[in-house]
Amino acid sequence: MLAKTRTTTTPRSKSTDRGPRIINVGAADLQLPHPIPAGKENEVCPITGLSAASVVKAPNVSASAALALARLEADPDIIDEAVSLKLQKSVVKPPMLTRQQVTMPTGFIQLNVVNGSHRANGDTRRLVQAIGGLPTLRRFTNRFYELCFADPHIDQFIRSHSDPHGERFACWIAEKFGDGTPWTDERRTRPVDVMQIGHRMHEVAYDRSSAHFAAWHSPKRPAHKWGEHFKPDDARTWMRLHFWAARECGLFEPENEAFMDYYVRFIGHFISIYSSRSPPFTRESARWSADPKNIEKYVASGNRMTDVIDKSVDKALSELSAEERVYTGSRHQNPAWPYNSAPRH
Repeated sequence: MLAKTRTTTTPRSKSTDRGPRIINVGAADLQLPHPIPAGKENEVCPITGLSAASVVKAPNVSASAALALARLEADPDIIDEAVSLKLQKSVVKPPMLTRQQVTMPTGFIQLNVVNGSHRANGDTRRLVQAIGGLPTLRRFTNRFYELCFADPHIDQFIRSHSDPHGERFACWIAEKFGDGTPWTDERRTRPVDVMQIGHRMHEVAYDRSSAHFAAWHSPKRPAHKWGEHFKPDDARTWMRLHFWAARECGLFEPENEAFMDYYVRFIGHFISIYSSRSPPFTRESARWSADPKNIEKYVASGNRMTDVIDKSVDKALSELSAEERVYTGSRHQNPAWPYNSAPRH
């Protein structure tokens, strides 16, 4: 057995600080979110838990997994989420529960990414409230996880079906769009989840980076892939199922067009930290479930994306349109989709 899991029922204490994550990668390898002042190289960042002078490698954690985790924890979006959790005295902001009060925004809404991090604003809040807020998001994400559990490729990353995956995902989306702080509020009292990897115990699933670290080391994964971080075929399968669930829940219907136009770009932004070559496939993934023949082929193949799994990334990219192959990231001086400032014609 490569990994064991144990979940306690003890609620998280008021202190959300955790011990430093010490991993065997050099400072030159990390994409650090800010310069390190002279003389501070050995100190642990109070937000990310990273140290530039990391010297100890956790048993049975590969160097590539350690580096991938470090990059996750240095991601601007994840740093912002850690900051929000540490604001102990912040006022709880419950999401709005009624749809009738909000009209769907019209026109193109540029993806609101600032310094590499997505930021909610009035437009994003109206978008998510106009589709029905948390109740609609719950239907969407719960259906998404039903599809994930039935997909052998994605299910291998999910240690337990009993965790409230759909609820947590719905709360995260709502918060990212500015509809309250349900995800941060839930994390403050989330039961501690401890996973044994090799001879070391890791607290997992307290944020996005630790949840994905646990997924890489899921005991369901085959031995030769255990510990590997997500690859483009993993991300593509995940996105296809995700947008399929959205389609089943009516989010691609005309009345929700503005939300989904933004949401597809939103996913294109966030998928990049999990698999850096995956953003170009976001729009194809959103289109996939619109054709019933694709779903029929998928089901006939045992719920496997046979046209995606283990496919060469370069080969897959060559099958996209020239426009969709381009991904610049958000910091480019003339960023392409999903960060462009004008709608795609």
